[in-house]
Parts: sequence; structure tokens; C-alpha cells
Amino acid sequence: MDTASPPDDHGETPLDALVGVSGTVTEVVTDAMTARSVGSGDVDMLSTPSLLALIEQAAVASLADKLPGGTTTVGASVKLAHLAPTPVGTVVKVTASIERVRARRLHFIFTAFDGWGEVAGGHHVRALVDRARFDAGAAARAAEPPEEL
Repeated sequence: MDTASPPDDHGETPLDALVGVSGTVTEVVTDAMTARSVGSGDVDMLSTPSLLALIEQAAVASLADKLPGGTTTVGASVKLAHLAPTPVGTVVKVTASIERVRARRLHFIFTAFDGWGEVAGGHHVRALVDRARFDAGAAARAAEPPEEL
């Protein structure tokens, strides 16, 4: 079953109404979020993987109670410019806004700031998926032993 709604008389889908919707997360950087802790470097500053997690959280927050029933989104791609270090104990704020919708792809723009200014920006794409179909596919994959790498 395809959960993407057909276009209306103007060529728009109900998902097009999501353009402009945004979500924000605000977090204090902890030791567990540093590059040293997550293994992405040897500095005690906000790691790029931890920043990416905040970006995805902001995107997901923007969609709360706005998706068609039985659907969810999964991260599909990201283009991230991590511009400045953010020390432990500093508040970081990430906002993600839907810039456009193409078929089942939600395209976000995002920015991240700390008290000194912008620390990151870029684009993130999330794919709209049927939750039951996605879960069934994941279960089928997990039931089959993987090939040796």
C-alpha cells in the first residue's frame, strides 16, 4: 500500500503542507557527546556524530503528529558543515525546517548555534515509509544470517 497521497487538483499532496514546518532541540553538551567519547576524534568538544543525532531529533520533532497514519520517517542523507567547536557544558540549539517535499522525501535545512554563534548548517533528507512494511522488512532481514564480510 502506498501511503503517499495522490496530488489534488493543483498538483499538491497533503505532504506539501509540511513545507515550512520546523522543530528545535536544545541540549547541554555532555562528556558522552564529545568526539573523544564517541570515537570520532580525540578532542573534548561536541562530536559531529552527536551533532547529527541532534539534527535528526529536531527533524523528527518537527513532524510530531503531522504524518499520515501508519507512517514514520527514516534518515536518508545529510550534508553537514560542522563549523566551530562547542565545549562540554555549553548549550547547543538545533533547528530543522522542511524546505521542500519531493515524492516521499522530506528535505530539511538546519542550523545549529551555541552562545558564540553558528556551529553547523546543512541539509537533511528523511524518507517517509510505511511503518508496518518497514518493520516487516527489517524483521525478515534480521531472520536471515548475514554473509561474512
